[in-house]
Amino acid sequence: MSHAAAQRHDAGDRFVTADLTYTVRQDTKPYFLSSALTGADPEVHFRTEALPARIHDMRAVARDLSIDVQGFELRSWPVGEIDLYDDDEVRNRYEPDLVAMLKAMTGADSVAIFDHTRRSDSADGALNEGGGRRRPAGRVHVDYTVKSGPQRAKDALGAAEVEGILAAGGRIVQVNVWRPIAGPVRRAPLALADAASIPAADLIATDQRFPDRTGEIYQLARGPGHRWYYAPEMTRDEVILIKGWDSLDDGRARFTPHGAFTHPDETPDLPARESIETRTYLVFRQPVTDV
Repeated sequence: MSHAAAQRHDAGDRFVTADLTYTVRQDTKPYFLSSALTGADPEVHFRTEALPARIHDMRAVARDLSIDVQGFELRSWPVGEIDLYDDDEVRNRYEPDLVAMLKAMTGADSVAIFDHTRRSDSADGALNEGGGRRRPAGRVHVDYTVKSGPQRAKDALGAAEVEGILAAGGRIVQVNVWRPIAGPVRRAPLALADAASIPAADLIATDQRFPDRTGEIYQLARGPGHRWYYAPEMTRDEVILIKGWDSLDDGRARFTPHGAFTHPDETPDLPARESIETRTYLVFRQPVTDV
């Protein structure tokens, strides 16, 4: 174990020190061409900077994590023998399991799954349905914004359905489910920010251009007080829930920055990180009033 990986807080909290890739603030709105448009890695039209950060071991506090407070949770949910590289098995076996899992974990009345993305930090990336290959997202970011979160909900659920849920006092939450396809993860682990430590001024709205549309995500600019976590050596039977947007704006977590980083102990001979992230919308017919 490296010196960095063995460091501790005075309170006994394990952490590593590693670079995270932030965006550099600029006068014009940043944009990038998505992998769907380039066919490979995204083409970025803004400056980034790699800056050292202390990234804490979330396992020590896993029982206290909440998607409504920190914006993410680490959970155990075995996936059995499902082949997560087989699109038919993902649709027919994994998706029903995910719906049951999310309902059980969150109390949601319904769950809509609208996207799966596989990633690998191998040279070629991971193959996705439609032929695109994806590598880990190294820039710390949030998948949705105050603008794109509700718009993507309308795309996934239907505009009339979304408007009806919200008009009746319901709530809609965008959650990603991140799972290793193989484990333990020893390269390119995922760092997640405590959403409460991220001021709105550090979330930089950024256009994401697709072949047929332009979406919007948040890139993260460096600011004081950001607090980061990761789950060392995640296994295939573990998931991280990541909140990307919440229709409620009442002080609870709404946007959770995250991104891959190079662990100080990783070496090229270790197995490549392979993962699948599933984007979902959770529907609560009645709002939850406590955090």
